[in-house]
Amino acid sequence: MTGSEQVGSLREHLLELLRGKGAHATFEDVTADWPEALRGVKPERLPYTPWQVLEHMRIAQWDIVEFSINPRHVSPDYPDGYWPASIEPPSAEAWDSSMHLFTADLGRMKALVEDRSLDLFEPFSHGSGQTLLREAMLLADHNAYHLGQLVVLRRLLGAWY
Repeated sequence: MTGSEQVGSLREHLLELLRGKGAHATFEDVTADWPEALRGVKPERLPYTPWQVLEHMRIAQWDIVEFSINPRHVSPDYPDGYWPASIEPPSAEAWDSSMHLFTADLGRMKALVEDRSLDLFEPFSHGSGQTLLREAMLLADHNAYHLGQLVVLRRLLGAWY
């Protein structure tokens, strides 16, 4: 296998990882038909609600994608800037918007990985040595971690299959 073929194979593996298939449920599977009445409920002994986890995922993913494409991007303050202020969505539309924006930003990262004109290994001109490969893996890892939390929340709230 040539170097070019290896990089192409790596891109395909990254895309599969970003899609969330394989070892765990996808974002769509986990969030489909989430009962509106349970979106802001905090199960006993857990420090977060489904809304807080969804919004955290959206904000963190947006930050990673923006950092990957915009040298002037300024990340939110950590940790407060990565979590919503309220434990429940202000409206059903806010939940829907968060899900839509999450999906759109995930699509933007997949498009970056698919773009063969971008070098997965080239450090960004900004940052401290980060590469597109590193940011794509960071995003996939972060999403997988929090998707697991959403599955646990659904189970504890009695809303899983």
